[in-house]
Amino acid sequence: MNAQSRPLLLALAGATVLSLGGLVWLSRGLLVGGTASDGGQSLFDLLDETSRASPQKTGQRKPKAPPAHEPWNSPLRQACPIREPALERRLRTMLANLPRHRQRIAIHPTNYGQRFRRDIDGNPLDPTPRVVVLHETVYGLNSAINTFRTAHPDDDSQVSYHTLIGEQGQVIDTVDPARRAFGAGFSAFDGRWAFTSRKVGGSINNFALHLSLETPIDGENEAGSHSGYSQAQYDAMAVVLADWMRRYPIPPEAITTHRHVDIGRERADPRSFNWAELRRRLAALGLIC
Repeated sequence: MNAQSRPLLLALAGATVLSLGGLVWLSRGLLVGGTASDGGQSLFDLLDETSRASPQKTGQRKPKAPPAHEPWNSPLRQACPIREPALERRLRTMLANLPRHRQRIAIHPTNYGQRFRRDIDGNPLDPTPRVVVLHETVYGLNSAINTFRTAHPDDDSQVSYHTLIGEQGQVIDTVDPARRAFGAGFSAFDGRWAFTSRKVGGSINNFALHLSLETPIDGENEAGSHSGYSQAQYDAMAVVLADWMRRYPIPPEAITTHRHVDIGRERADPRSFNWAELRRRLAALGLIC
């Protein structure tokens, strides 16, 4: 070997050693996972991060919009009632005593669930309560409670409300507001719903609170009206709504009815509801006008 070719051979040998070293590192990273003592990531980790960050992996289908629905014209935004100091004092006292007045009843876990943070296509959801839906029990208070306490594994029969208001003004909480009650199935409000179940379809339950009034005995039927709700019920309902409206971003115009949100037009509750009575009380509590 002459002196001129010796440097070239040395350079080739060095490049071969470096290439072999790189292959050894690569195979070690692939086979072992590369959990280095300095906390470095393996090649698998880096490839996984790259694939998860890829636009092809993160795209979701655009949320489906609810069908056309007539706008909600809130009866609570009509002319302000005359101020009633005695009513104001009574309701403010009731509101202060509400935590002691409420009753909490446990119901079967098939009749309520967690609020979802993503829809069935992976789109983000805001589960914060933003609408209140008013209902009626149709039958007595005990009938509703017994229904909620009964297991209903079938989606079609699951039902619950967050709070029930008895004829004597009893306030009975059955579902924590942080959880999802099954008060309205196929439903929408103000162009909004959440698609969290392919069986049920779009629903407002994920961002709704449900309050139901005990139906008077003459309303235990399918008639279009009945004798209406008691003054004690309107008082109790007003203070429960006041509590919710202060805890969550719920404006008066987001208090609506099951009749309005039901897309299938199968619901008619709450029948014979007197919006003027509720408007008087929310005005006395300083929540409207």
